[in-house]
Amino acid sequence: MTIQTAKLSDPAVRAFVTAVNSHDREGMTLLAPGATMADDGTDRDLADWIDREIFSSNGHMEVDNESNGGRSLIARYRNDTWGEMRTRWTFTVDDDGRITRFETGQA
Repeated sequence: MTIQTAKLSDPAVRAFVTAVNSHDREGMTLLAPGATMADDGTDRDLADWIDREIFSSNGHMEVDNESNGGRSLIARYRNDTWGEMRTRWTFTVDDDGRITRFETGQA
């Protein structure tokens, strides 16, 4: 069963999923300066990855499960490049409530 985005536990993660699903580049200000990410265990250029995998390809997340206080997700992620796949997402959030790192990959 999908968890409604508004009901995700962690505010920063909720804002991230909201920005992805509404294709809101401005919403990505929730990422801390110098934030990093990895895709399937390989560090990637954050700005390039977000543009290519989310915004330029109509990315969308449907969260099926959350754990670790809402900072770990299992989601069905889809975009125009890869179609839909089951993915895992893990977020690190600083004391100011901004995402400093996220890791994603196939679940």
